[in-house]
Order: sequence, then structure tokens, then C-alpha cells
Amino acid sequence: MKFPRRRLLHLAATVALLPVISHFARAETYPSRPVRWIVGSTPGSSPDVFARLMGQWLSERLGQQFIIENRPGAGTNVATEAVVRAPADGYTLLMVLAANAINATLYDKLSFNFIRDIAPVAGIVRVPQVMEVQPSFPANTVPEFIAYAKAHPGKINFGSAGTGTSLHVAGELFKMMAGVDMVHVPYRGGATALTDLLGGQIQVIFDTSPNSIEFIKAGKLRALAVTTAARSEALPGIPTVSEFVPGYEVSSWWGAGVPKNTPAEIVDKLNKEINAGLSDPKIKARLAEVGGTVLPGSPADFGRLIGEETEKWSKVVRFSGAKPD
Repeated sequence: MKFPRRRLLHLAATVALLPVISHFARAETYPSRPVRWIVGSTPGSSPDVFARLMGQWLSERLGQQFIIENRPGAGTNVATEAVVRAPADGYTLLMVLAANAINATLYDKLSFNFIRDIAPVAGIVRVPQVMEVQPSFPANTVPEFIAYAKAHPGKINFGSAGTGTSLHVAGELFKMMAGVDMVHVPYRGGATALTDLLGGQIQVIFDTSPNSIEFIKAGKLRALAVTTAARSEALPGIPTVSEFVPGYEVSSWWGAGVPKNTPAEIVDKLNKEINAGLSDPKIKARLAEVGGTVLPGSPADFGRLIGEETEKWSKVVRFSGAKPD
């Protein structure tokens, strides 16, 4: 049986369009059931709070629940591995954070390669860390702190939320660039480190602004500097560390990722809706309250940030000789 040439061309064109139609339909119907957003920290932590804020936005925009699932452990590696092993269908998200970039060097043996196995979706927020001391500490500025530390080598204890956390590597980077000798005291969580700073058991921490900002505003802690390249609108008048230690920059950041090979049209849809949320005045105001600035951009933009941070922290981890607890 022979088909007219025109009909054959029509059939060929239809077949060629099938993948495009299939992809379009998949993006149009996603999500058709609840989506899990896995967070590698406890309820009430900054990553958890930001995931819930954006998860609520996505639920309202996309008509399906975005359920926050907390899986703390092994410096966020438990959560990351769960997402790496999940189906690449857009129904499992990961709250990506600076710890993922640090862990790439901190851990000698991981069952995954973060940059290879997690596809970036979108950045959400960046917050400064704050170099802070008790009001009774004999230094009111970063230069005074450096002078005191050099006069008392090994006598200043700086606390962190655990080895390899952003609080830890921020202190290690400061040691490296300022040429001071401080002793790292790891805690099992930033809240415990903050409590001991308030109680005078340690002398300094480089805490994230959401955790400490109320204590600073109440005068219970003295902020010497913020760690970002630019000053923070939430802490007006507080200088940056880089004003005294040129080139120093640290920030905590969060975003969304999915398993590799997740369809590009689903990644793009999530990226579009997250960026829409970041332009919403209520969400922007909520993030600004804790010193955060939004991180809009494409999946490629977020991927570049992850790559740059992974390279940066590899040098600091090697310098410090840090090993997982």
C-alpha cells in the first residue's frame, strides 16, 4: 500500500513533534501530587524556615502541597543522599546550602558527587554571618580583636555548629587571612554555641544573622562585623570584615535542587515559580527581617554559585585540616 508523499511528510512531522508535545504536557500537568522538600536540619533551623516559607508559596501557586521533610544528620549528607537516590521526576527536592559545597572536600568518602548528582533549580536567599562577641570582651572593632588575638595566641575559643559547618569555616578563613591563632570549639548545633557565647564559655562565633540578630539588637551580643562583601541593611552601621581584612567574604545561602536527569521543563517551571516568590513583597520583607537578600536567577546561575563556593571552601578545609566529627 502506497501513501501519498504529502501524507508521509505529515506523519513524519507528527512523529517528530511527539517528544515536544510530551514534554509540554508533562510541564503543564506538574505537579499532579504532593512534592517532598527534604531539609538536612531540624525544624526551626534557618534552612527549615526558608524551605517552609518558599514551600507555602509553591503550594499556593502550583496547587499541590510541598511537604517539608526534615532529615538531619552527617552534616546534611543524609538528606542529600536521600534526594540523590530519589526518582528524577520533580517530586523530591533538596534544600541546598553552603554545607553541600563544604562537604565536597570535608568528607573523603561520599556515596555521591554533589555537583554531578544534584541538578540546581534556583537560589533562594543569602544571609550574612556576623562576627560577634560578648559585650565584656576587650575589643570593640575587628582591628582591636586581631590585636588582642595576636597578643594572646591560642587563648580565644571560637564556637561553631560543628566541624565543617559554615560557622566553622568562616572562623578558619578569618584565622587564615588575619593571621591569628584561635581554638575551634565545635558544638552539635548553632543554638548551643550561641548559648555558650552568651554565657561566656567561648569568646567569639561567626553566626548566621537569623540566629543572632535579636540578641545583637537587644545589646546582649556585640557585632564586630558582618562577613558579606557589602554591609547588611538589617544591621546598619556594622562594618564588614573585608573593610579590615581585604578579600574576606563569607555568606550562608540556600536554594533548591533536584536529582540529576530531572526533566528540564520541570526544573524550569520550579525556577520560574521560585523567582516569582522572590519578587513577592511579603516574602522579600520576611527575608529582609533576618538580614537576607534574595538570590534570583536561572538554574545555571545557581549552579555557578555552587561551583565557586565548592572551590573556595576546598582551600579553607585543606588549610584547617578539618575532619568530620
